Amino acid sequence: MTTSGDFRQAMLGWATLLLAGLLLGGCGTQGLEREPSREPPAKTARQSPDRSWGPVMEAVAMAKLYPDGKSVVDLVPRRDPAAIVADFVQLRQPEGTIGKARLQAFVDANFDPRPENETRLGEDADTSIEAHIVNLWPYLTREPADTDEGPWSSLVSLPAPYVVPGGRFNEMFYWDSYFTMLGLARSDRFDLVRDMVGNFAWLIDTYGFVPNGTRTYFLTRSQPPFFAPMVALLAEHDGDDVYRRYLPELLREHDYWMRGADEIGPGEAREHVVELADGTLLNRYHGSENWPRPEGYADERELAARSDRPAAELYGHLRAAAESGWDFSSRWMADGQHQTTIETRDILPVDLNALLYQLERTLARAWRVQGDAAQAARFQAMAERRQSAINRVFWQPDGGYYTDYDWREGRLTDAISAAMVYPLAFGVADPARADATAATVRRELLRAGGMVTTTRDTGEQWDAPNGWAPLQWLAVSGLDRYGHDELAETIARRWIETNREVYRQTGKLVEKYDVVDPAVGGGGEYDVVDGFGWTNGVLLDLIHRYPAAAHR
Repeated sequence: MTTSGDFRQAMLGWATLLLAGLLLGGCGTQGLEREPSREPPAKTARQSPDRSWGPVMEAVAMAKLYPDGKSVVDLVPRRDPAAIVADFVQLRQPEGTIGKARLQAFVDANFDPRPENETRLGEDADTSIEAHIVNLWPYLTREPADTDEGPWSSLVSLPAPYVVPGGRFNEMFYWDSYFTMLGLARSDRFDLVRDMVGNFAWLIDTYGFVPNGTRTYFLTRSQPPFFAPMVALLAEHDGDDVYRRYLPELLREHDYWMRGADEIGPGEAREHVVELADGTLLNRYHGSENWPRPEGYADERELAARSDRPAAELYGHLRAAAESGWDFSSRWMADGQHQTTIETRDILPVDLNALLYQLERTLARAWRVQGDAAQAARFQAMAERRQSAINRVFWQPDGGYYTDYDWREGRLTDAISAAMVYPLAFGVADPARADATAATVRRELLRAGGMVTTTRDTGEQWDAPNGWAPLQWLAVSGLDRYGHDELAETIARRWIETNREVYRQTGKLVEKYDVVDPAVGGGGEYDVVDGFGWTNGVLLDLIHRYPAAAHR
């Protein structure tokens, strides 16, 4: 049996090897400042692969044994990772490296591959797209009893069933799940909506926030905070008592995003909070650590080697972009083109702040349901201050749209992106700004297959020519909210038809689509994924909202 002392010794050995440059790759690790992680409670304490079997993870990632980095960190150790690391160090001596064939043999002997999602259904050729989505739910649903991959897996066990996106994504993701829930609601699967909201509440209670996804390597960062809209969606069906039930978790979610706000002054930042020179408090994505993401380890090490920036700085901005959900996009790049110029932590995103406005409004409503008028008024005042700040700080008057704000330089960015629809979707905008934004969406973002993500084609997946289901839904909802019915229906109709055409050709629903020349999307750090949770949810909801458009 391996003791905790053996584990610490193995990890110290890894750190020594890193500093000595003996591991494969040898680039981009010098001068890193690794911030301590917030360890989960002992009852759920599993270590991320970069901590539990780090030397092996690094070697496998840098050797490119698998098509993408997520395949590496989703490997399931067959025995105590500390013992695997000790054997690996012995195997590699005295050369300090190991050939790819021997490395693959070592991995095959000590790890099981991640389970794959099954999304190719045995259906009749003329199965409608709506029936296909309903038929997919059981294939994408995971029961807690069926997801135990053993004590050393990176998968975080959840108390209730949940729906995964599909393909390489075999865990529950944060913001994906809200849009998946829209389709579950349309399928009258409120049992699963209820279970998933409960799972997110459990994550907040367990870790103090909702992680990016339910893997240990995601436990240092969150994603766009959609817990409040999830609670609202469930409350529409189950009644206002839902707000009372999840009030504690809504408060903890708010505390997480606002942590450090009382410790900073004008022109300063702490974690997710920034105070501008005039005292305005707004939020940014942060990502917590200054270290390569385990699931993107090799790519980020190689990027750091090509950059003349401090590696720790680069890694921090990359993690912040991953927390944004837009990984990656020209939005975050100083030159609008290259990841080496990424500056996510310097940017206040309009969409994040619109979501936090919604969270504060939801908290005000929850306190009213609870019967505490004073607390309800406090959070309503917070929401109104944020609404005023969004309409002042993020508004580009010359172009007539919302954009991001570089808080270090004190200026708006020139990013024209689909993030501009968030203030409409959550009721932040006044009518004049909503009208101008609608005109900009039509002029700059509307394409043959729906709404494009940005106006730049960089090869990144959150740029042109790609369109994404959640952004289409937010645009349709926001435009409809402010009376721009025709544009809302145009986006919905074009998006539905893009989905239908790809389904007719391939029998699949996929993660992202090319909306310029409607087809399967591309770009990014992995191949296009089919399944696909949020595409299914958004499509089913839009078909129900626009039945005439859906059958043209």
